[in-house]
Amino acid sequence: MVRILDKAAVEPRRRFSLANTIIIRQSPNRTRLASIRLRIPVLNAQPNRVELVATVGVRGVTGIAQILFRIFRDGVEIFNTVQGIESAASEQNYAVTFQAIDRNVRSGSHVYTVTAENQTRNTRADVVGPISFSGLAVRTTS
Repeated sequence: MVRILDKAAVEPRRRFSLANTIIIRQSPNRTRLASIRLRIPVLNAQPNRVELVATVGVRGVTGIAQILFRIFRDGVEIFNTVQGIESAASEQNYAVTFQAIDRNVRSGSHVYTVTAENQTRNTRADVVGPISFSGLAVRTTS
C-alpha cells in the first residue's frame, strides 16, 4: 500500500519548435532543463520513494552527439543516463524519456533538477521541445 506525500510537475515547453531551440552545452557545462520542488513531511513519511519522470525533445544538428541527462536532488546527482542523438542521413528528432526512483528521502523540502550536456566534441544537439518533468513522493509499506 502507498500513500501520496506530494507531487509536482512542470512543462517549460509544450511542443516541438525549430524556431526556438536551446543548444545543449558541451561537458562539463550543463544545460538546465527543468526543476520541481517536493516536500516530504516529518511525520509518517518513512519508508518512501520519489518517482521522477522526464521527457525532453532533442534534435541532432551535427555529428552523433552523446547527451548525458542528469537528475539532481538539492544539487547532488542521484541519476544519469546517456542517449545518442544522430543528425543527418537518419533520425534527427527524438523524444527522450527516462525515469528515476529516489528512495528514503529525508523529511523537508527538496529541489529536483534535470540537466543535459553534450559529451561529444565537434557535434551539436539542440533542445527543441517538449520538456516535461514530474515527481511523485509516496510513503511505502515495509
